Amino acid sequence: MERMASAVRIDMDALHTAIQPLGGNRMHPLPPPSVRLFVCGTADRGDDGAALSAVATLLPSLPSALLEHLEVRRCGHLRAEDILGMPSGEFAVVVDAAIGVPPGHVVAVPIRTLGDIAGGPMPRSFQESGLEAVFAAAHAETPDAMPEGVFVGIGGRRFGYGRPLSRSVRLAMSSFQEVIATELARLANVPEGPAAG
Repeated sequence: MERMASAVRIDMDALHTAIQPLGGNRMHPLPPPSVRLFVCGTADRGDDGAALSAVATLLPSLPSALLEHLEVRRCGHLRAEDILGMPSGEFAVVVDAAIGVPPGHVVAVPIRTLGDIAGGPMPRSFQESGLEAVFAAAHAETPDAMPEGVFVGIGGRRFGYGRPLSRSVRLAMSSFQEVIATELARLANVPEGPAAG
């Protein structure tokens, strides 16, 4: 079954329109979000659901100023077209279970280097969808097509259907969320601060 990526905009009214000052009601479009957060994995395959679990509880705690710069896209397996050729000025943050790192270990790796680190940290969805080879080719032939941004991953232990998150991943979940929040704030150029709402 073909994977469908669904885009979720945070605070749609605030992102798309603004009320003119001094009581006017003329609507003005706001600039698009500056960071796309790609949340990869499937919840029913053990540690493959780590990113979904982390982001589901992290988003409500992020400051409103950061949420206004954020577009969240849920994807079981990332596709090359999801991020290659992203518009200039937009950053990508890919969050996924990681391969090539010990279980429970959290990594943050620039996306542009993912295609040239043999045996290094890699999003699990890259391995399953063949994106590792796509990124290696894109990096070698047209490095400018690679998006600016970061992959934040957590090493997984088990990925069988119907399995819960492993103990290694559960114990490292707060560290995983902290790194995700730090990278989002850095790329959106928004200070980390109090929770939204």
